Amino acid sequence: MRKTIAARLKESVSENPHYFVSSTLSVSKLLKLRQALNSSAEGKYKLSVNDFLIKAMAIACKKVPAVNSSWRDGVIRQYNTVDVSVAVATPSGLITPIVRNVESKGLESISAAVKELAKKARDNKLKPEEYQGGSISISNLGMNPAVERFTAVINPPQAAILAVGSTRKAAVPVENEDGTTDVAWEDQITVTASFDHKVVDGAVGAEWMREFKKVIENPLELLL
Repeated sequence: MRKTIAARLKESVSENPHYFVSSTLSVSKLLKLRQALNSSAEGKYKLSVNDFLIKAMAIACKKVPAVNSSWRDGVIRQYNTVDVSVAVATPSGLITPIVRNVESKGLESISAAVKELAKKARDNKLKPEEYQGGSISISNLGMNPAVERFTAVINPPQAAILAVGSTRKAAVPVENEDGTTDVAWEDQITVTASFDHKVVDGAVGAEWMREFKKVIENPLELLL
């Protein structure tokens, strides 16, 4: 597995001209929505922040479909479905099982698929079709509070991967009704998308990030 990982990542860095787009997102509304949904789930599901991020990626890919593409021997193939490869750390190395057709799945279905695939990955029971393919990737190190932000290497032949840091409290200015300015605490995460410039131009990558940020900061759109 280490040989395969080494070969693919070396190929990615040498063949894919990476560029990076970072954005700090407010997730205060998202965390409140997650808490409300989980508290009313009666044990049927337990949504993670990652589930919301995966769904938001699919929405952004539908708005900016050029990102949901791959480079195939000089030809760009654009996908109709959003199949998200989710990076999972296992004892023998990193593997990326795929949640398929995310654009047509609800948060509960995404959550169940991620949990099942992650368990299979750690038990070394993934079938090849469960980790080969995918149209875009996510790598989340947010469970480690020491990781504020990071950049990830593209998973070829995909054209994009999203790297997710940990949630942090930040003081932000707010305007009171009387026109005075006050300070409030907000939950934020910093995400960094790596794009393959062969497929995704800078303005397109920035547009994708704008759409992703918009839906994360207005998370009720995820339920539509």
